[in-house]
Amino acid sequence: MTVRITKAFAFDAAHYLPNVPPEHKCGRLHGHGYRVVLGLEGPLDPALGWVQDYGDISAAFRPLLERFDHARLNDLPGLENPTAELLAEYIHRELKPVLPLLTDVTVCESPTSAAVYRP
Repeated sequence: MTVRITKAFAFDAAHYLPNVPPEHKCGRLHGHGYRVVLGLEGPLDPALGWVQDYGDISAAFRPLLERFDHARLNDLPGLENPTAELLAEYIHRELKPVLPLLTDVTVCESPTSAAVYRP
């Protein structure tokens, strides 16, 4: 049996979008209360009854959480243009080697706006 699980994380960070027109509000420094949802999919372990230990997922995300929380995302190498879409791709690229069952990353920058990265 294949099962999909998710684990969510939250952090606060600032950013600006350097490539938007000068009059665009996102070109100014501003902050978000980000929510990141990691999606993993794989076989259900018959002995344990799970796909992956949620504690292992939290441990894998912890270094990114420490990197992102209360930071200016533009200052991080590889996130000079930190759109939600590019942030989702960045997170996937960083985590896939340690979470091989990772299938998608959702980055919510507000309660009504999110980007989903599924390579």
